[in-house]
Amino acid sequence: MVKMHGLGDGPYWTISYAYFLVISSAYMLCFVIFGSVIGLKFFTLNDYSIQFVFYFIYINLQISLAFLIASVFSNVKTAAAVAYFIVFRSGLLGGFLFQFFIEDPSFPRGWIVVMELYPGFSLYRGLYEFSQHSFMGNYIGTKGMRWVDISDSNHGMRDILIFRFVEWLVVLFVAFYIDQVVSSGSGVGRSPLFFLEKFWKKPLSSSSMRKPSLRRQGSKVFTERVEQLLLEPTASHAIICEYLKKGVSKKRNGNPEKHAVRGLSLALPQRGMLGMLGPNGAAKLLY
Repeated sequence: MVKMHGLGDGPYWTISYAYFLVISSAYMLCFVIFGSVIGLKFFTLNDYSIQFVFYFIYINLQISLAFLIASVFSNVKTAAAVAYFIVFRSGLLGGFLFQFFIEDPSFPRGWIVVMELYPGFSLYRGLYEFSQHSFMGNYIGTKGMRWVDISDSNHGMRDILIFRFVEWLVVLFVAFYIDQVVSSGSGVGRSPLFFLEKFWKKPLSSSSMRKPSLRRQGSKVFTERVEQLLLEPTASHAIICEYLKKGVSKKRNGNPEKHAVRGLSLALPQRGMLGMLGPNGAAKLLY
């Protein structure tokens, strides 16, 4: 609906992103508050600021992935099915496979980092670190995860926060790029190098900047035909208009009045069909 009203891709992405971010943030707050109220050590022992940063980064990464999937799949049902499959598979692989790699000291740490590039595994790793710190804190009577713990370069949560933040920005950029190339706001894909268009556009010559004539060849003959139809006692046309004009804004501050339609003569036969083509914001609906 936003694009249909003529707004560009920038406002469309901003409004959509903000909408999902607000909903996801509200869900995150309810999740943490409810867990804290019922006394789960997972929430009460670990630093709330670390939890907020972790969930906030992952929420933004999740929204970026949703935009990426929506850019690749044009069918909503297909995109939803793929998303549910990814979420379901992530939980299974995280619980039955990834956990063993984390707890195995002989497994290379570099491969753990590579596997965490998959968002589902990074989420599982973060929750795993929270659970381990809260369990140890409850067992020995201390607090859970604190920022001083993350300052250790070997701490798992440190890598998760850094890599997820970078991945969030990269995925968001890729999603926007694919959306522009595959199908931009007007429904037509742009060039893969659209971001370089402003550098190779040729300046308009004086001949190309001339004001186009309002009367094309043959328009006078057609206008006379419309006038004849208006004089006929039994009109065989459903719509007949002559020199139709529609303004979109009144003259103010010395600026001339803008017109959406000006000097239009039209005769539409009965049981006929009229199609209008034009880019967003061309006043098709206003006409």
